[in-house]
Amino acid sequence: MQTEKATLAAGCFWGVEATFRQINGVVSATVGYTGGTFPNPTYQDVCGGGTGHAEAVQVEYDPSQVSYEALLDAFWKEHDPTTLNRQGPDVGSQYRSAIFFHTPEQQAAATASKDKLDRGGRHRDPVVTEITAASEFYPAEDYHQRYFEKRGIVHCAS
Repeated sequence: MQTEKATLAAGCFWGVEATFRQINGVVSATVGYTGGTFPNPTYQDVCGGGTGHAEAVQVEYDPSQVSYEALLDAFWKEHDPTTLNRQGPDVGSQYRSAIFFHTPEQQAAATASKDKLDRGGRHRDPVVTEITAASEFYPAEDYHQRYFEKRGIVHCAS
């Protein structure tokens, strides 16, 4: 099986991870930190807001079963892409909406998807999601992986 990666940030990574794990064709979803300059960050580092990293999910998927565009559709539904550096009660750049592309094709698809969402009228405010090249992804600590599953939680309460 040939897999590809998608890296997405949509606020607190626990709910995003749980959503992507339910999609047929997703092989794995790992929560972590990316988009900043601070090497080997911990959860405490990222929560402090000074690392430049976002809480993100790196999805490994089988493109013969699920398209990148379908993953983007799930991403848009999972959060409010019109709030800058905020999702629900979580505030700070670590909770920003971002798509970290791995290929020029992903960049083009992400840009087209964002433009379509912006024109579609679903949101009153403009979409502020950042689209940027993927950089080093640092997996979060083990206790964050499959957080909801380990605790029997279905979804975030905001």
